[in-house]
Amino acid sequence: MNALDILYHFYPADTPLRRLLLKHSEQVRNKALEILTASGLQLDAQMVSNGAMLHDIGIGRCHAPSILCVGTENYIAHGIIGAAMLRSYDAALEPYARICERHTGSGLSKQEILEQKLPLPPQDFFPETLPEKLICLADKFFSKSGDMREKTLSEVRHSLVKFGPDSIARLEEMIRLFSLE
Repeated sequence: MNALDILYHFYPADTPLRRLLLKHSEQVRNKALEILTASGLQLDAQMVSNGAMLHDIGIGRCHAPSILCVGTENYIAHGIIGAAMLRSYDAALEPYARICERHTGSGLSKQEILEQKLPLPPQDFFPETLPEKLICLADKFFSKSGDMREKTLSEVRHSLVKFGPDSIARLEEMIRLFSLE
């Protein structure tokens, strides 16, 4: 499986959006592999690499002009959109589809979706496997907007405060799991 072939299938033209997606995905991949190496955990590095490269594949169908996305869907749905794209491409991509739909924030609960009236199916979208958690965590260090620089761990924590204590607790669990402190 070649993640770039799949990305180029869905983003065939060399556009600013594809370049932004590739840059962000490479940043997340590199951070995930860095965290994995430092943690000492034994995971399939190729699976982590591919998952990081594909985690945001659904952004092109969303409406977020500030990051060059001119689709029609709400941006919060990019994970489930990406999951559907991968599942339609090849059923064998299911582990990567799960990464797509479970990486938003520090995961989303059914309760959070209902309380915030998010345009998502009312179910839990928590990262469950180690690769899912690792890519979710690595993604928090980079934004697709602004200067795209790596955030500090303090900045990562601060960026999730607005989503409440449950979101912070899930982040802290991932930080402990991968021995970032």
